[in-house]
Amino acid sequence: MLSLHCLERGRPDRPALRDARGAWTYGELAARVDAAAARLGRLDGARVALQLDRTRQSAAVLLGVLRAGGVAVPLSLKGTPREIDYQKSDAGVSRTLELAGHAALVEGAGGPEFPPPGPDAAASILYTSGTTGRPKGVVHTHAALAFQVDVLHGAWGWSRDDRLLHVLPLHHVHGLVNGLLGALRAGAELRFVEAFDAARVWEAFAAGEATVFYAVPTIYHQLAEAWEAAGADARRRWTEGAGAMRLLVSGSAALPARLWRRWREITGQPLLERYGMTEIGMALSNPYRGERRPGTVGQPLPGVEVRIADEEGRDVPPGQPGEILVRGPALFREYWGNPEATRASFRDGWFLTGDVAALQDGYVAIQGRASQDILKSAGYKLSALEIEEVVGEHPAVREVAVVGLPDPQWGEVVTACVVLRPGARLALEELRAWCADKLAPYKVPRRLEVRESFPRTPLGKVVKKALADEVARGA
Repeated sequence: MLSLHCLERGRPDRPALRDARGAWTYGELAARVDAAAARLGRLDGARVALQLDRTRQSAAVLLGVLRAGGVAVPLSLKGTPREIDYQKSDAGVSRTLELAGHAALVEGAGGPEFPPPGPDAAASILYTSGTTGRPKGVVHTHAALAFQVDVLHGAWGWSRDDRLLHVLPLHHVHGLVNGLLGALRAGAELRFVEAFDAARVWEAFAAGEATVFYAVPTIYHQLAEAWEAAGADARRRWTEGAGAMRLLVSGSAALPARLWRRWREITGQPLLERYGMTEIGMALSNPYRGERRPGTVGQPLPGVEVRIADEEGRDVPPGQPGEILVRGPALFREYWGNPEATRASFRDGWFLTGDVAALQDGYVAIQGRASQDILKSAGYKLSALEIEEVVGEHPAVREVAVVGLPDPQWGEVVTACVVLRPGARLALEELRAWCADKLAPYKVPRRLEVRESFPRTPLGKVVKKALADEVARGA
């Protein structure tokens, strides 16, 4: 079972979790997990929605749900009621554990042992956005999640002596599986930063609080900007602290090569870029030991099979673009309650990622997405169609097409292109206010383009690539 698997390497007296309010050893964490499982009672596969913040209590409650045999459905703390209600309804959750109740759940003594779920039992449902525009629930088994943390444990050299500084959300694979479960699997110490602040993170580096750091490109961009704005003494301390760390990883969005090079100039550290998805965990990685090439995501991780294929499923030669196909024990079991989407996402046992890449001298370089309806901004994978649905409800909007424009800080800027109704007017701030209670903040458009018409195919479909190119040229 995953909760036991992740705790088994930590000796009871060793530090496990630290947050702004205190710290627990592995023995104390295990006792809190037992207490949470006892209070929850035997769950037998029931779906349990959880609010998770970067605290010790949230980590214990999550593991308690798994120990009690439940299926964890982590919720975004920034999700709107509309988004959260959809996910809870779609997953058929029987219980919701809010932040206010976490402290009470983890206090007290553990109860009788529950029979552990089998390796093929569902452990989590993580929601992501698909080309249909509606979030899909990605079901991972205990075995799949255990494989995901195990493969990174070996590939990235994790040990009990590591300390991970954790700044990522816990409803995504990056923060939940790679970060939280990965650190506990190694018997290492995890230090939560409850609210990201660039100077606070730099000071943690300088104080030797971390040996490992995971982040999205937007965070590295903000850290680089903070370093450049700092005084000479702070720069020196920050550079020395980061330079002494063992591993810094970037993921969840493409890392600009210029940012990779700038980070190495500042710290001496070559960022390790990797590639993964909610459905597959991590599939590709630059080497921990060996050359890390900017602009690439490396090679397949041990036990993971990766192909680059054309539309007919034939492997393409090196240097030619094709879709990334993945197969292996880390893959998800199904999209919850959506067998048609599940079947459509596989071809002969290979998962179709929708991402286009080419093999360059043995390293995989991501070139874009097969679907222009999937955007990546600030480390989040967003559905343009979901955003279009909300923007299109505005009374001034006649038509809308959402595209992503390249940006060095955000990866892509969510851009709403609209055709207005006759006589109507619309400003960006008005549109952002309209979306504020309907979309999570990272989904709200940051740019508005008012247009007379959209480029279309003969059948009337908007050609988003052409539209994005037009907007970019206009900028």
